[in-house]
Amino acid sequence: MSDIIQNYNSIINQIKFYKKKFSKTSKNPKLIVVSKTFSNEKIEVIINKGHRIFGENRVQEAIEKWPELKSQYNDIELHLLGGLQSNKIKQALEIFDVIQTIDREKIVLKVLKHLEKTKYKKKHRFFVQINTGDESQKNGIQINETKDFVKWCLFDQRLNVTGLMCIPPANDLSSIHFNLLSDLCEKCNLKETSMGMTNDFKEAIQFGATYLRIGTGVFGARKN
Repeated sequence: MSDIIQNYNSIINQIKFYKKKFSKTSKNPKLIVVSKTFSNEKIEVIINKGHRIFGENRVQEAIEKWPELKSQYNDIELHLLGGLQSNKIKQALEIFDVIQTIDREKIVLKVLKHLEKTKYKKKHRFFVQINTGDESQKNGIQINETKDFVKWCLFDQRLNVTGLMCIPPANDLSSIHFNLLSDLCEKCNLKETSMGMTNDFKEAIQFGATYLRIGTGVFGARKN
């Protein structure tokens, strides 16, 4: 467990360093510790350091892990970082505070239906996922459709969209995609960008990320 603390402290110090280095473009990003596949025991090591923002990729895994933790620490902010399936929307809204993977009209309409039906007291936030690399195997709105889709979400459907997120293609320069996302965010008049992971969070800070998604950099390599 001492390795986790050491890793976490290292990541925090690096974020501080790059925030200062890129002070002209940095937007004081928050760290999402990505806890997918890691046990509650390991997660609590980070919670006990005072960290409160976490991310999970799968709704079912979050439902199994987080109710107990959130009951103990009521200031946890939990982000859904993986794709949202229609049959998981109700569960996702129950456990997550922020859903970062809104990517089609069908999901928006079903989310709103559940929100209206259940009259949730908490205020969810939503990010639109952008497929900046135009990858057929990856979810996300196309770049040229982003502005109209965000406008539809915000003004026609009244969905609380506050930002955009992207996952750059593995073999591309991440900075190109981070620059694209920042420009799109500005054009859509949104304030938040979720971009950058363990291997490229430096570039994400440089291009104005407001949320960084780091898992293996904190917990170490995943077993599955």
